[in-house]
Amino acid sequence: MTMRDDLPLDVTHEVRDRCLCLHLQRAARAIARRFDEALRPFGLTNGQYSLLMSLNRPAPPRIGDLAPLLAMDRTTLTANLKPLERRGLVDVVVDPKDKRSRRLRLTDAGRDLLVAAVPVWRSTHDEIDRGLPDLNPDRLRDDLLALA
Repeated sequence: MTMRDDLPLDVTHEVRDRCLCLHLQRAARAIARRFDEALRPFGLTNGQYSLLMSLNRPAPPRIGDLAPLLAMDRTTLTANLKPLERRGLVDVVVDPKDKRSRRLRLTDAGRDLLVAAVPVWRSTHDEIDRGLPDLNPDRLRDDLLALA
């Protein structure tokens, strides 16, 4: 197969070198793998940890309120909840004010697991921050929030 003139190799190199989406995806996957490995002793992925932590609030949130925070659609969020619910880490309860709606409650077992996992999460973050000596991690987080 030969290269075509209408899509030269230098365009491929431009995308490889410039594409924010590609670089963010690569970085996100690398960071996710580090946290998945760190949280493995707790039987959690980084996504499950974030989901559980997002339930640590005074009142149980509705599924619809949580989905945007986690950048998930409701269907994906519901699917991600199932294994956590089976493990007894989350309860899905009927909203007393709207019987059609469901609220997510972190159980005591879920809270206990998070309490145990937080030090590992913190130390993993500290390692990553130290690995960015020429970059301000707080500025990076601010920039990522601005993009989101």
